[in-house]
Amino acid sequence: MSEWYERSFGADYLLIYKHRDWDHAHEEVNKLVSWMKLVQEADLLDVGCGMGRHSLALADLGFRVTGFDLSVKLLDEARRKDEQAKVRFIHGDMRELPFGDGEFDVTVNLFTSFGYFNEEKDNLQVLRELRRVLRPNGRFVIDYLNPCYVRDHLVHQSIRQDDEAGCTIIETREADEHWVKKHIELRFEHEVRHYFEQVRLYPVAWFEKALSGAGLELTDICGDYDGAAYDELKSKRLIMAGKVRI
Repeated sequence: MSEWYERSFGADYLLIYKHRDWDHAHEEVNKLVSWMKLVQEADLLDVGCGMGRHSLALADLGFRVTGFDLSVKLLDEARRKDEQAKVRFIHGDMRELPFGDGEFDVTVNLFTSFGYFNEEKDNLQVLRELRRVLRPNGRFVIDYLNPCYVRDHLVHQSIRQDDEAGCTIIETREADEHWVKKHIELRFEHEVRHYFEQVRLYPVAWFEKALSGAGLELTDICGDYDGAAYDELKSKRLIMAGKVRI
């Protein structure tokens, strides 16, 4: 049986998450680039780019962007949105990036596109791959969920109607010490489709150790895209930035 991330990021993902805002993605990357002082016109790899919202926004700012994702369907949508072919979109598994050593100046992993794998060694392998494809002066960004905030503010169930698609979307969530998990049910008139998502709830201490072990140095921790200070209890996001460890 295939893994959940091989099943969930398909055509129905575009239906479930069609409310995600492309303009908001532009605002996020503008703020991120500003506080990180990233040099534009750099070679940038967006790992887990999905439908390309942030990849295209970064390309608009002048970066030479490669978007990378496992989902063929989401990459097709990204290419459809990229009418001027500003981004190079590549398919593959983030545990084995199909790029040469030191090919990029910057890697970004945005909107919690990390911590999907059951085996911790696989999540660690992703960090090693990010280090491998970065140049000696390379920078990285990992935009992750804040585990404490997720546990304290979890909405256990939400239900919404999509009249255009003719379905009801029911999302049921649970969180424990190690995972946040979501069961998604799409109810159509004559069919019900089910999906599952899960993300590891890694704290800052885990990332500090794991990044160091991968050859990366964590230099900045923020709670939002504007560079606001990270508060373990109040911040919605855990945004980490750093560089190749010398």
